[in-house]
Amino acid sequence: METENESVNVPSVGFQPSNEEIERWIDSAFDMAKEALENGEVPVGCLLVYNNEVIGKGRNDVNKTKNATRHAEMVALDQVLEWCNQRNTDFQTVCERTVLYVTVEPCIMCAAALRLSHIPMVVYGCGNSRFGGCGSVVEVSSADLPNTGKPFKCVSGYRAEEAVEMLKTFYRQENPNAPIPKVKKN
Repeated sequence: METENESVNVPSVGFQPSNEEIERWIDSAFDMAKEALENGEVPVGCLLVYNNEVIGKGRNDVNKTKNATRHAEMVALDQVLEWCNQRNTDFQTVCERTVLYVTVEPCIMCAAALRLSHIPMVVYGCGNSRFGGCGSVVEVSSADLPNTGKPFKCVSGYRAEEAVEMLKTFYRQENPNAPIPKVKKN
């Protein structure tokens, strides 16, 4: 069920959520993914959990906003930044003790943002063979990348089949937000 990246570059997290905690937070991430699917978005949902409290949550919002950067992880990171600003708390200090739970392996962009934010651990469902930043395509999470934040631990495989089925459901349906194809003239 779970696999971990065991690179020598990945530091110890310093804390480990229990299996019960992981399952509870993954359940909530799947609720976010279902909400995304119901709203015509790629079904990815995530939570950022600090001290057993959700301080950021997101689902893909790319189609609605017409902004390709509005992935679930980016939406959630924006909420964490707002949470920290409201409490006059240091963003990096909070992130260093925060776990991300997400239904699909973060893409390269999101993995880089998580690394730069110093998130120490990511728990996800299925891999992302097209854009994965935690090893499926590029190993952003643990590669030796100078001046790019801290490497992070990845734990994968939680409800992976369900995550894949949700993605298949999305891609089988017609995307109402897709641009109208242009007919090429010879």
